[in-house]
Amino acid sequence: MKRILAEQVEQRMEAGEALHLLDVREVTEVHEGHIPGIHHIPLGLLEFRMQELNKNTPYIVVCRSGGRSGQATAFLQEQGYDVTNMADGMQAWQGIVKRGQTI
Repeated sequence: MKRILAEQVEQRMEAGEALHLLDVREVTEVHEGHIPGIHHIPLGLLEFRMQELNKNTPYIVVCRSGGRSGQATAFLQEQGYDVTNMADGMQAWQGIVKRGQTI
């Protein structure tokens, strides 16, 4: 499983790289604070909503601490998606945080 740290994601974003972030936390967690521009699919719904993702697009999968995103990364990888787990999760995120609803 590919892994990346929150600090590395932040550095890539600050460098202007367009990243595709998939947040698999619950709705209430995401509303409390998320990285701007995420695509939100709660882990429990991922099996039913994974068709919203493009198999040709690399995604960085995010959760609170890296556990649920690790599960999601393993599942999506088995389905043929290009995914990387943000192993230290939002608890390590020091970048910009948006509150409220996602797109």
